Amino acid sequence: MNLTEWLQRLMTNFGAQWVMWLLLGLSVISVAVMLERAWFFTSMRDDLVRLAADLRDLLERGDYEGARKKMEASPSAEAAVVLAGLAEMENGRAAAQEAMHGAVALQRMRLEQRLAFLGTLGNNAPFIGLFGTVIGVVQAFAALGRQDTATASAEAAAGMAPQEVMSSIAEALVATAVGLAVAIPAVATYNFFVRRSKQILANTEALTRVLLAHLAAVDHSNSQSPKHARSEPEKEAN
Repeated sequence: MNLTEWLQRLMTNFGAQWVMWLLLGLSVISVAVMLERAWFFTSMRDDLVRLAADLRDLLERGDYEGARKKMEASPSAEAAVVLAGLAEMENGRAAAQEAMHGAVALQRMRLEQRLAFLGTLGNNAPFIGLFGTVIGVVQAFAALGRQDTATASAEAAAGMAPQEVMSSIAEALVATAVGLAVAIPAVATYNFFVRRSKQILANTEALTRVLLAHLAAVDHSNSQSPKHARSEPEKEAN
């Protein structure tokens, strides 16, 4: 028995049902991931317009402790990034900016967690279903080969296909359909969550600019103060 015959016998003995069970198991996992990610993104929602306005107002008044408490009270990823900058603002604008860059990287990891599974499943589920289809087609041809030559000729003349062949073809088509049914929701939700992650990161950039703009204004004010202080003695001397 050569390798081709061995593989053919292996596929015809096991059939394509195990492929459909595999797809069913993967679909259950994908639904669990979709629900978990949906809950995660929903739990992070906040009114970012009001949050940015409150942050700007608190910074202008110099109420840094109030700004920290405001960010801590927000469940959003944007607030978590700004909070990292507020924790380092005493060390200067550069330190705050670096702290926020690190916080953005951590939030990106949280946002993209488990999305790779959805993307991989969406790309490969049709191929898994196609594999089941190939097994079904192999079974159909194997069933045709097992038919007696005289019997097969009589059935062909009568226009009738063997029941076993039709059953194998039907099983093959079901495997393809299941693969597509698993892949389409996975791809759709993957694209949705990726787009949502990009929106959150863009909002994070906008909110961090509020803090960086304030720190830049503070640095500019501090750099101008010594010049005004030196100008007064010079006027008195003149």
